[in-house]
Formats: sequence, C-alpha cells, structure tokens
Amino acid sequence: MAQPNYPIDRTAYLLVDPFNDFLHEDGKVFPQLKPVADEVGLLDNLRRLDKAVRAAGVRVAIVPHRRWEPGDYESWDHPSPTQRKIMERHHFARGEWGGEFHPDFAPKPGDIIASEHWGQSGFANTDLDMKLKQHGITHVIVVGLLANTCIETTAKYAMELGYHVTLVKDATAAFGHAHMHAAHELNGPTFAHAVRTTDEVINDLFGK
Repeated sequence: MAQPNYPIDRTAYLLVDPFNDFLHEDGKVFPQLKPVADEVGLLDNLRRLDKAVRAAGVRVAIVPHRRWEPGDYESWDHPSPTQRKIMERHHFARGEWGGEFHPDFAPKPGDIIASEHWGQSGFANTDLDMKLKQHGITHVIVVGLLANTCIETTAKYAMELGYHVTLVKDATAAFGHAHMHAAHELNGPTFAHAVRTTDEVINDLFGK
C-alpha cells in the first residue's frame, strides 16, 4: 500500500459520531465497545490526533449520526437493523446527554459540521462532500465509530467520490475483534489508500 501524503491545506480529519453515548463511559453504547476501545487506546488516541491535526493546520470535520427523535423510523418501509436498534434504544437522542458531543471532541470554531447522516455513510444524503470541496479538500483521515459500519462506509464513499482515504486502525473501535479484523485487515486495504496507526499519522503530519 502506498505511503500517505498529506498536503495540509487539502487534508481534512473526519471525526465520525463523537457522541457521549459512544465515547463516554456512561454512554448507552460504550459498554459494548469498551473491551476493544481500551485495548487499542481509542480515547487517548483520539485526543492525541485532535491535538495533532489542529496543531498541523488540518481542517477538522465533525460527521454526526442522526440524533434519534420520536417518530424516526417507525413508518419507514425498510429501516436497517441498526436503525431498528436506535429506534428501540433511543441512542443519540436529540436533546438528551447521550446525543451531545463528548466534551473532549466537541466542534471548535472553524470546524466543518456536516448535516446528520441517517445510515452508515457520512456522505450519503448529507452536505459533507459539498463542504469539503468548498474548502479544497482532496485527502481525508477517517476516525471515530464504528470501525465496521460508519467508518468503513464513510471511507468507502469518500473513495468513490475521489478522495485519498486514510483509515486509522487504533482511532476507532467495534463490538469485537472479528469486526476490527474485517474492517482493517480484510476490507480496508481494498479501498483505503492507507491504513495507519495514530503514531504513524502524527509522524506523517509532521514529517518525521
């Protein structure tokens, strides 16, 4: 796989679904992620990356999931299995703590905030592509949750739209090792231009 090249003024860091329900120890979903998240150092790596990309001058884009509201999905013909779980368990509920951004990863002035995605792609039916292109972005570094759903699908969609795509395998998590293996060892190399670690991305950004 080719080594990544990050033109700073054309690179965006896509942080997918940084909600309390996903990233806080008291979140509704975090307990299912905790074993893998702790193993890879998810939270610390996301903190390190947030600091590094901002210091390097990389533009940050927040890519949020649809926040659940009463009435979502019930009348749909074909809600996905994930959407059914959200409907039943009220993950990322709008107006509730779980649907707020984790305080360590909340948007800062100048960040791109995409419209909310209903499914697994941060690009499908949102304004993310338009906003990235308006800022001249050609390269994306994709992190957040979940490795084998929203991260993989967002990154695949980015590739289809012509972006250079980097996955960061220890800046994401999933519900088990098999999901992580599929995302990074089997599927990732078929579409991503680079599959890196947090340390490698930081070194790439600063030319080390």
